Amino acid sequence: MKCLHRYWLKEFFKYFIIIQVMILVLFVFIDYLSRMDNFLQSDITLARGLWYVVLKLPFMFVQLTPASLLLAVVVTFGIMNRNMELTALKSSGISVYFLVKPALLAGVILACLMLFLGETLIPASMAKANFIRYHEMEGRAQMSQGRKDIWIKSGATLVHINFFDPVGQKVAGVTCTTMGRGFKITTRMDAGGGYYENGHWIFEKVTQQLYNPDNNEYEVSVLPRKVMTLDIEPEDLGRVAQKSVEMSFSELRAYVKKVVAEGYDATTYKVDMNGKLAFPFICVIMALTGAATGMRSFVKTNLPAAIALGVVICFFYWFVYGFCMSLGYAKILPPFVAAWVGNIVFLCLGIIYLIHTE
Repeated sequence: MKCLHRYWLKEFFKYFIIIQVMILVLFVFIDYLSRMDNFLQSDITLARGLWYVVLKLPFMFVQLTPASLLLAVVVTFGIMNRNMELTALKSSGISVYFLVKPALLAGVILACLMLFLGETLIPASMAKANFIRYHEMEGRAQMSQGRKDIWIKSGATLVHINFFDPVGQKVAGVTCTTMGRGFKITTRMDAGGGYYENGHWIFEKVTQQLYNPDNNEYEVSVLPRKVMTLDIEPEDLGRVAQKSVEMSFSELRAYVKKVVAEGYDATTYKVDMNGKLAFPFICVIMALTGAATGMRSFVKTNLPAAIALGVVICFFYWFVYGFCMSLGYAKILPPFVAAWVGNIVFLCLGIIYLIHTE
């Protein structure tokens, strides 16, 4: 590795660590203080509440890494620009593209780190954090969630749900069993799917079994739809449903295969699965864009303006990425396209930006 590249990487990681630590510490204070009322109203201690916030730090580290990387690259090149180091290097015949190499290397390293955390630490930490939130803080004792399905107790009715779509707010593979005296099953309803509307659950493709005590037999009927009132809402299901953030890429891919094999719509999870690979790649693009910004001539006299421009670029990317992911959830774009189109657009813009800088 060139001596110049080692010097740049040393300066970059110094600024990156400073920026990342500042943002994460600010996140801990804001998140902890904003949830103080919830901690006091629940049965958990303040120390347990702090542990809940700390458990989310790996996830927030990954979410904030692209922004911190961009700002660190802008600051590193901006200071070199202000100190006339870039001018001296260019006058020596060194190209802009040569100076971008260590920035791209830093982007690749951080992208690999994000992928590694997403496969190892984040699923476990977020699962524990969500357990504290939904079971200890909100006391959802009547609900339980396994790796494949959801069990809910609503009065005397036990509801089993094979699949819940958190975006479409729909359920599939539903079984409702009502128990009578002596734990005798009085009714059982099996539905292919259902949705929530005006405070009621509307189930479709229903097969219903009613116990007749006169002849001690069950009467079976098939209904196109059935309206039921349960003490549960889609928001409650979303709290206990299996979340993409609690699964690694390999686990999410296996879960998608299972959902598709059972005949359910796995569009939401397909989009999230592709997003797990697409999002870390933005580190390379942010490194490219930050380098082009830090080398601009106006940065010599106005470094804060370059930092502000970097913040604007980050917010613009998050907006485009979130918008495209929403189009994927709505089935307007294919899952792969929805996850990667933002990266492709910003990669093209970054290359054009860098060429214009040269």
